[in-house]
Amino acid sequence: MNSTPQKTSKKKVRIKTRVFVPLVFVIAILIITYIFPRQGSFNYTFTEGRPWQYGLLTAPFDFPIYKPADQLKIEQDSILQFYEPYFVINESVKVNALANFDADVNLDKRLSELPPEYKIYIRKRLNEIYDNGIMRSEDYDRITASRTGALRLKKGNVAESRSASTFFTIRSAYESVLNETPEGIYDNILKAANINEYIQENIIYDAETSEKAREEFVQQVDISRGMVQQGQRIIDQGEIVDSRTFNILSSLRQVSEERSGGAAKGTWRVIGQFILVLFMFLSFYMYLLYFRPSEYRNRKHVVFMLLLIFIFVALTALTVRFDLFSVYIIPYTILTILIRTFIDSRTALFASLVTIILSALMVPYSFEFVVLEISATMVSIFMLKELSERSQLIRSSFFILFTYSAVYVGLIMYNEGNVTDLEWVMFIYFLINFIFIMFSYSLVYLVEKSFGFISGVTLVELSNINKPLLKELSEKAPGTFQHSLQVSNLGMAAAAKLGANASLIRTGALYHDIGKMVNPAFFTENQTPGMNPHAGLPFEESARIIINHVKDGVKIAQKYNMPQQIIDFIETHHGTSMPKYFYISWKNANPGKEVNEASFRYPGPNPFTKETAIMMMADAVEASSRSLPEYTEKTLRELVDKIIDSQVNEGYLKLAPITFRDIQTVKNVFVDKLMTIYHSRIAYPELKVPEN
Repeated sequence: MNSTPQKTSKKKVRIKTRVFVPLVFVIAILIITYIFPRQGSFNYTFTEGRPWQYGLLTAPFDFPIYKPADQLKIEQDSILQFYEPYFVINESVKVNALANFDADVNLDKRLSELPPEYKIYIRKRLNEIYDNGIMRSEDYDRITASRTGALRLKKGNVAESRSASTFFTIRSAYESVLNETPEGIYDNILKAANINEYIQENIIYDAETSEKAREEFVQQVDISRGMVQQGQRIIDQGEIVDSRTFNILSSLRQVSEERSGGAAKGTWRVIGQFILVLFMFLSFYMYLLYFRPSEYRNRKHVVFMLLLIFIFVALTALTVRFDLFSVYIIPYTILTILIRTFIDSRTALFASLVTIILSALMVPYSFEFVVLEISATMVSIFMLKELSERSQLIRSSFFILFTYSAVYVGLIMYNEGNVTDLEWVMFIYFLINFIFIMFSYSLVYLVEKSFGFISGVTLVELSNINKPLLKELSEKAPGTFQHSLQVSNLGMAAAAKLGANASLIRTGALYHDIGKMVNPAFFTENQTPGMNPHAGLPFEESARIIINHVKDGVKIAQKYNMPQQIIDFIETHHGTSMPKYFYISWKNANPGKEVNEASFRYPGPNPFTKETAIMMMADAVEASSRSLPEYTEKTLRELVDKIIDSQVNEGYLKLAPITFRDIQTVKNVFVDKLMTIYHSRIAYPELKVPEN
């Protein structure tokens, strides 16, 4: 009755995953294709002072030799010293100012009471000042400080050159009215008239004409110096790229990119980039599908890996497109470290290769880049087998720095035949890269919180028995705490044989029974002889108390913000099994009656990972082993076979990715460990006291 809904639910999840994972890959392919730098048809990379790495290069067509950008700028700046900006006269300013003055003479008491000669003088001076022209003080200062000290004043279609010093500013115009007064006109009376209210700029900067004239001025400078004829030899392999050759190669690249900028060629180039990106991601997709199916079905892992690849490829694209900094500053090994920490080494290597190859398609000196980054990636995987301590990451960072430096020196010696051509700035780039890797430890914590992952470092921290929750368990339920320790030992031994995550099982085992702290006396391992709190309780109530330790454990774990992976052990260590002692006791006490199985069944779910399956087997075996009257290999073997076979037959391990061979291996490990735990001890002889 319960199996049908489970099948339906599982089928829905599988269908959604089949759609979700390819969709995420398609989105990643399209976005990365979009951000790819759009390079022209000049497919060579070169650096001044370095050897030419390709074969003989001849001019494919006639092209000009462009002047270097710094030289061209110097020449343009030199000619711009003689450039004069354009200004126009705003006639309405004068008309409005004089009209306002005439109106105020009649209406404003301040002006109407002035003697007539003052009114005549002010109006005359305003008229003269506006005819001369008033400029903004900022424009006046800028132009007078220029080499020509002049501007072009437009009047209709004619522009005449005038010295900026012949114009007024608002301040100098006001001072002119006050200081150039005829006899009988006093400046203290003029000041009371607030003449400055009628003085405004009427010489206005003409931005459009000025900019156009400036461009025409700059175009007088020839941007090229000489031509290269088609078929002319430019450079051959091994020759040093000197400043002249560098300038010719730069000119060829510029012309090639201009010539290849047509829509048709641009479309083909984008299609080519799409094919390359598609192939790399398709390879990664097939790897996950066929070699890591569990990761393929894990949406969080897929999104996490594709997001990392996208971030580093996008960072490379931005760096190359905008020439932000050297690509060797980008810490590509962080991608390797994070995927290795949360998934596995092979997947980390495959994802890193995809990232490096895609990035190599964008960067100059692709061969050098690939050799350096793949070397650093392999070293990071070898050195960081499992991240459980900060010191491991620090040690790996130093080895990565050494690898970058050593491989770079090797490449230079291989290409140049000496070490004198080393670029010491590269070692600075490697050092900055090393610093970034050192800080990647904080990224582990950030990823854990963002994606709900759990790292070896966190597992080590949680398995510390001095943690408050484990100390509380050891005080409130000491028998349960000892049981948890034994279960963790059994589980770790089995996990080591099967290649499962032993650290995860150890931590999960320590916390799997924390719910027993709520009612510790109701569990046999915490009871003293003669003590039985179940006496007198209905079997259903006893079963409820026992079953509730799972729910109580989940609540406690959530209260302490435990990772979901640890909560999974709490929920699955009994699966959907029954506390058979109370179930069978109820059946014996009520023969012929229909039992409500829901009252005697754990909520589950059943184990769904190899680790939780091992945990369920270890928990049941360790608990039952305490009741054996004698501990021999035969009795332990029979007990282990009986318990685990019962779990298999009742279907509690169906959802876990574990084989019958794995189960047999687990059985053998459990028997060996239990033999060691319960081995017989030597009886020490009594010391005989000699008789006197």
